[in-house]
Amino acid sequence: MHDLIAYTIFGLVTASIYAIAASGLVVTYTTSGVFNLAHGAMGMFGAFVYWQLRFGWGWPAWIALLIVVGILAPLFGCVIEKVLMRNLADATEATKLAVTIGVLVALVGAALWIWDPQTSRPFTAFYAGNKVSILGVPVTSDQLITIGIGILCAIGLRLLLYRTRIGLDMRAVVDDRSLVLLNGGRPDRASMFSWALGSMLASLAGILIAPYLQLSVVPLTLLVVNAYAAAVIGRLRSLSMTVLGAVIIGLLQSYAVGYLPTSTVSWLQRLPDTIPIIVLFIALLVLPHQRLRGSATRRVREAFPVPTYKLALLGSAIVVVGAIAIGPLLGTQPLFSMSSGLALGIIGLSLVPLVGFGGQISLCQMTYAGIGAVVWAHATSTGNVLGLLLAFVVAAAVGAITALPAIRLRGLYLALATAALAEFCDTFVFGLSSITVFGHRIPLFGNGSLPAARPNLPLLNERSDTTFFVLLAAIFCAVGIGIVALRRSRYGRMLLAMRESPAASAMLGLRLTTVKLGVFSLSAGIAGLGGALLAGLSTQFTPDAFSFFQNLPLLLLMMAGGVAMVSGAFFGAIALGLFSAIGSVSTLFNRASSLLPGLVGIGLGEQPNGVVADIAAGLSKLVRRGAKPPPEAASTDGAEGEPIWEWAGLDEPLSNRELAMLDDALGVKAGA
Repeated sequence: MHDLIAYTIFGLVTASIYAIAASGLVVTYTTSGVFNLAHGAMGMFGAFVYWQLRFGWGWPAWIALLIVVGILAPLFGCVIEKVLMRNLADATEATKLAVTIGVLVALVGAALWIWDPQTSRPFTAFYAGNKVSILGVPVTSDQLITIGIGILCAIGLRLLLYRTRIGLDMRAVVDDRSLVLLNGGRPDRASMFSWALGSMLASLAGILIAPYLQLSVVPLTLLVVNAYAAAVIGRLRSLSMTVLGAVIIGLLQSYAVGYLPTSTVSWLQRLPDTIPIIVLFIALLVLPHQRLRGSATRRVREAFPVPTYKLALLGSAIVVVGAIAIGPLLGTQPLFSMSSGLALGIIGLSLVPLVGFGGQISLCQMTYAGIGAVVWAHATSTGNVLGLLLAFVVAAAVGAITALPAIRLRGLYLALATAALAEFCDTFVFGLSSITVFGHRIPLFGNGSLPAARPNLPLLNERSDTTFFVLLAAIFCAVGIGIVALRRSRYGRMLLAMRESPAASAMLGLRLTTVKLGVFSLSAGIAGLGGALLAGLSTQFTPDAFSFFQNLPLLLLMMAGGVAMVSGAFFGAIALGLFSAIGSVSTLFNRASSLLPGLVGIGLGEQPNGVVADIAAGLSKLVRRGAKPPPEAASTDGAEGEPIWEWAGLDEPLSNRELAMLDDALGVKAGA
């Protein structure tokens, strides 16, 4: 009984922190329609700033807490809402998530830059050492304070939402933002206040949990993954259900630590850490889903160009010839960095059919890449190219199996399910030395790392770094041409139809389950192929190379380049290689390079089509300006002798077909 009370109290402490973090997620989502994946990073950064004020500079605890939670955190939330989130009203769910991921990566990079991760930073709790006895169980003062703050936050949020005018505006914005504006409300103010409040709660949760996790960037940032489960149990709307979900998760996790036979069964040692992830996945599959607020777009900004084979082949030839030309000129470290970028670019190509064409958001591509790397490492020690095919097939099969439970999910819920899968593999699966399936032992990472060979092809020296660089470029181009063929095929049109309107596609007889399963399998297979090549490049790899956190810069740079285009993936590959090369120069540049992907991702709010689309539009405009206008467009009826189509504000003259359509619409001779 004594142990049960102790584990219950500790579970309630954990639940209080989860409830505070999850409530901030719910508040921001219900008022803005943006699920803030950077919520944990905000809490992490707040905890580091609090440490700097209290322990680094010796300020009193209450002053440091007031400045961080009462001033800096809400100010940061207001800036994020004003500068970034208001521009995302007409963006897709993938773009919204990508911008918050950009904020996450930028905050992590900034924290690593400001505070050296190699330096130990002890973080003592409030009134550390003071204890009281509850039913014979010693309870520390900081535990009681954490539980009390959790209760006060729950009561305060309830009163705020139901007893104040700003709370009424916040709840009204959820139902109809335009109607609030028509009735004299200020939805922008309500949204800004909710982001300020969410940032305050995130910082408070980070400060409260830091004494238990110690002050480390990644664990504090990934705290939000545990809070996802509580928020989803509340269906991203109900604060009371969110608090209940946090209590369930906290108690389950505490009881698992206390009562699972971890001393006799080694693989159970990691299971308690996966409890929130398992609860999240179950909640996503079992609970009925409300319509996601704020997800409807008023104006579509994303474009899906149809590539031509001629352009794809020309671009591939340029890439391969360029690799042959610059490979011998690069030094050892720059050559390795650019090769790494190309290998990651192949993994990034897996996002083009899945996210770019099908609109299915995935945060676990590096997990599939890790599976492909493990298969490649165990399948061949001589570099037999059949091992690449096996890596593709096994990763595709795993992708199909893992996609089956999540096949009914879409949008945000699908992104959370894939994030849960990636984190589960990081925390549990990749930490095992082997797994047994139907009596067959399948080795994994063994003692923590695996050796991997490079593909051995006739007439090629696989040990040459330059040769392998050219081979990676050729494989990237071959996969890219295959994706271009997919985009131009009937299946590619089915993916776009599913993205644009799943309901209309189903009504027209499209089997969405089959289409979804197929694109997940294909995407996982491509990621597995890229993972095998990335492992061969390093010749020795660990699970950290394929962690959940590695998904985020990859997704950001693919979307920054243009996730619906192969050329966008190539931009992401080059950017990854350049950032890696910059990071190899010195420790300072290494920290700066970790910040760059986040800054690139933040810019997606302004150009969701990616950088390549901007470049293509600029080149197209230059070509049009240099071309001689058609005779029928040379009329100078406009002001000051300009061609009439320029005077009218058009980028180019109307074609005969467009003139005929205008003629039919107006009922007059439009070309006259």
